Amino acid sequence: MTMLKKNVVVISTSLRPGSNSDILSDKFAAGAMDAGHNVTKITLAGKDIKFCRGCLICQNIGHCSIPDDANAIMEKVLESDVVVWATPIYYYEMSGQMKTLIDRMNAMYCLDYRFRDVYLLTTAAEDAPSTPQRAETGLMGWIDCFPESRLAGTLFCGGVSAARDITGNAKLAEAYSMGLNI
Repeated sequence: MTMLKKNVVVISTSLRPGSNSDILSDKFAAGAMDAGHNVTKITLAGKDIKFCRGCLICQNIGHCSIPDDANAIMEKVLESDVVVWATPIYYYEMSGQMKTLIDRMNAMYCLDYRFRDVYLLTTAAEDAPSTPQRAETGLMGWIDCFPESRLAGTLFCGGVSAARDITGNAKLAEAYSMGLNI
């Protein structure tokens, strides 16, 4: 049986060096690469992504009119079969950087897209199972704009606060397995 090689884009939204969500995304990416998929990892650290102005010019020209890094990221997402978002949870929600990028990818709404499966990887200091629910709901608002896509999986690792707290955590093996089995 021949496996279909997929184009996977992993978007790590944390700006902190040694971020727990970034480490989790690396494990997912490693699993996907070991399964033979093409993986592109994008980190928002160091990227210039301005706020959406709500001008809706993007709906007419197919890309955002603001000259920054958002359009290049959007192109990678459009070309992917699988999109993986990794975010720390701040105040029971996705990071502001993630939300800003989602808003800036408004041009995708009327464009052809390939991705069908979307994954969400989250980390937080809080350990309650309900901690990532608002981030999942927020991401579903984006996914719902692409009717052929679905939330294919989520993974939450709570109880990690300081940089690299996730080291040695069993959730890293789960992230690897999730990537291996996309």
